[in-house]
Amino acid sequence: MKEKAAHLIKQETVLCAALALAAMSMFFVHPDAGYASYIDLRTLSILFCLMGVMSGLQRTGVFQWVAQALLSRVKKARQLAWILVLLCFFSSMAITNDVALITFVPFTFTVLDLAGAEARKRLLVPVVVLQTVAANLGSMLTPIGNPQNLYLYGKAGLSPGAFLRLMLPYTLASLLLVLVWSAVQTRGYDGSIEVAFAEKVRLSDKKAQLAAYLLLFVLALLTVARVLPYGLTLVLTAGGLLLADRSIFRRVDYGLLLTFAGFFIFIGNMGRLPAFHGLLQRIVSGHELLAGAAASQVISNVPAALLLSGFTEDLSALIVGVNIGGLGTLIASMASLISYKLVAREAGEVKGAYFRCFTWTNLGFLAVLLPLALLFA
Repeated sequence: MKEKAAHLIKQETVLCAALALAAMSMFFVHPDAGYASYIDLRTLSILFCLMGVMSGLQRTGVFQWVAQALLSRVKKARQLAWILVLLCFFSSMAITNDVALITFVPFTFTVLDLAGAEARKRLLVPVVVLQTVAANLGSMLTPIGNPQNLYLYGKAGLSPGAFLRLMLPYTLASLLLVLVWSAVQTRGYDGSIEVAFAEKVRLSDKKAQLAAYLLLFVLALLTVARVLPYGLTLVLTAGGLLLADRSIFRRVDYGLLLTFAGFFIFIGNMGRLPAFHGLLQRIVSGHELLAGAAASQVISNVPAALLLSGFTEDLSALIVGVNIGGLGTLIASMASLISYKLVAREAGEVKGAYFRCFTWTNLGFLAVLLPLALLFA
């Protein structure tokens, strides 16, 4: 029993912390009718729909098909690195940062194996590090790019256009940094390479499923834009997934949904304690950007967004803070742990080198983007 509990805490640390905080807060505010107002059903419903649809699209192989099409004409190592990194940067805007990494980091291992031993040795660590940075930074442009954006976008009541305008300057600066650092990492190694896939992904036998998932994705986007009610989209998505592939329900990250619910309860209860609410509001108010970035380094940016959002009115600054705060430590963005675990499993011999490169690269990007954000704030 102890071993199972320890394994659960290790695997779902943030979830366990959220549930523990929720349970603790119940001692101060006993469960009552007010609890019903804590849970943001709209955010949870859209998040469930997006996770289900993205899992379905991933299973069709459409992302790998796009990647193979782009890489089929690559002749130089630098081109290879840029495409692998930019796939994560741009795809994360639509398919979320964690799905981008789950899809393209394992794909990168395959591509570099095909490119040869020297390419794998020289490019594996810097490319996967930059893919992780790119996924975290590219995803900040859109409300659906990551969970904290989806929640804060809904809570702030922003329009899609307003959200894009808010995050566009930082996204463009990030793209420039990613391109420059990719060039620096591949300097001195830009030899000719040839990537030939032994088995090409074919979509011909999955056209019906692909069309269904794309339709459900459009419905989710319309719901994010507040064109459709979230209840209708939830019912249609659940029904569509049942018809297309019911096994997808097992691939949804219910732990993330429970993490949100736990923090909703904790924040709701703490907001009803005047002393605690007043203290945290004084700490956060006027310092949302720095508070979001700093808290993300310790508890990751999704919990930081959920926790701090209940104690400030300036949610725009908090959006910028927690997105840029995804840089820095390994746990600043939970998506970063995906890449680390994949590297540890597939290429354990470079795990230490990966961690060092990841840390210095993330701190370097943070050192550039955070002062830029403070300048524009």
